[in-house]
Amino acid sequence: MSGFDWITRKFWPGSIWAVIILLLTGLPGDYFPQVISFWDWLSPDKIVHFFIYGVFTFLLLWGYRAQYNASKHRSKLVWLIFILGVLYSGITEVLQATVFIGRYGSVFDFLANTIGSIIGIIVFMLFARKNKNENASVL
Repeated sequence: MSGFDWITRKFWPGSIWAVIILLLTGLPGDYFPQVISFWDWLSPDKIVHFFIYGVFTFLLLWGYRAQYNASKHRSKLVWLIFILGVLYSGITEVLQATVFIGRYGSVFDFLANTIGSIIGIIVFMLFARKNKNENASVL
């Protein structure tokens, strides 16, 4: 098995989810509710952003769960995945502002995506801790 096969197998769930995000963010804006003010930023639209980027970050971390569990440098992996999520969020917002027809980039969407990535990290860490405790009790 080549190094590339190993990497793609670990990243395929996150990569597929990234394609889904790109497709959803490319849909015309008429399909989604618009945010008018700062106080509307907790609208259902932002909850969707939390969910989408939370799942994205969780799936990326899930691909590296063995390394996460075995590493003494877990924070570096978590930061790397977080930065990847934030960069991907920024790219999709720029694409919405410049390329996708009927869409616009939004700082509030970017913030919601970033919060979603943080939620994904927290859920993954709770899940990893639970699995670690269960595995320890079996031994």
